[in-house]
Amino acid sequence: MRVLHVDSARGWRGGQNQVLLTAVGMQARGIDVTLACQGGGVLETRARQAGIHCIPLRFHSDISPMAILGLRRVFEERAIDVVQLHDPHAVSAGVFAARGRIPIVATRRVDFPLRGRLSRRKYRACRRVICVSEAIVRVLEAAGVAAERLHLVHEGVLDRPALPDAESALRELGVPRNSLVVGTVAALTDHKDYETLIAAAALVAPRFPRVRFLAVGDGELRSALEQRVRDAGLREQFIFAGFRDDVDRLLPVFTIFCLCSHMEGLGTSLLDAMAFQLPIAATAAGGIPDAIEDGVTGRLVPPRNPSALAEALVGLLSDEEERRRLGAAARQRFDAEFTADQMVERTLEVLEVAIGSGSRASRVRAAAVKRSPRVRYR
Repeated sequence: MRVLHVDSARGWRGGQNQVLLTAVGMQARGIDVTLACQGGGVLETRARQAGIHCIPLRFHSDISPMAILGLRRVFEERAIDVVQLHDPHAVSAGVFAARGRIPIVATRRVDFPLRGRLSRRKYRACRRVICVSEAIVRVLEAAGVAAERLHLVHEGVLDRPALPDAESALRELGVPRNSLVVGTVAALTDHKDYETLIAAAALVAPRFPRVRFLAVGDGELRSALEQRVRDAGLREQFIFAGFRDDVDRLLPVFTIFCLCSHMEGLGTSLLDAMAFQLPIAATAAGGIPDAIEDGVTGRLVPPRNPSALAEALVGLLSDEEERRRLGAAARQRFDAEFTADQMVERTLEVLEVAIGSGSRASRVRAAAVKRSPRVRYR
């Protein structure tokens, strides 16, 4: 099988990590893997370091003629069997480049509604669509994508040891020794809803003098959010760490992991927290309930509800035994559903079905996949 992965992002977020994990995992299984990605981007650099064959392209928008032409050349020169398109711009370029001649599989990682005729048509044109959560399945069904083309394949992350010297990393960020750390790892964008986290922090901080809120990530809203923190009188309690490439140093020393998005495909930082056995307080937005069951593997609260989030955080900060119980349960759930190996295997099953659609062998394979609990059809 010759697989081409396509991603248009220049920066690095959870989606690009998923692309790299998928490509590396497939190559380790003997698949012939090529990655077409934004030239000069972080993904290209890291993929080359991992030994993945990369082809740099230029993506500018939903319609990027140079990327479309570049993909057509790749299809022909490398005799590609199937294409996995990992973000909306990649889906546009891939659909136009393939012109129905090569099986294409889109991956949808966000639960934003599809707006506009082009957005709806390009996903309908894909032979299969991988949805990383039930919420995304519902979004695509509402947009008119045929239910039999939709596959639920949860994202997955690596199980890895914590990086050393975490305490010194906290000190560098100005977190005092023996603090209770409520941490989050998320871009500073609207749908991550840091405003709710800041409002909840203002309710929690007076009750716990040792608490510190640590935001790991960057984005266009940083200046506005820093001002919001100052206005709330939380300059000492709320720390913006910016983008970090040593998150595995910080996660293990979080007292609580918090994710308060009002929209969320699934959230790979949430899966990282589960892997590190952290107690989690999160909103019941998008795909988050696929991973977190309230009172079982974490605490879930309604989105955009600072008082409910504050109540959940106070309950966890007050009860060390409850934190241990929820963290252990989250780790068990991670092992059962959200490892990188599971994600790669399930993705390969979908690609195989897409390649063989129409042949007798593919019908047998599709029936086997449909019966498997690992890839669920709607």
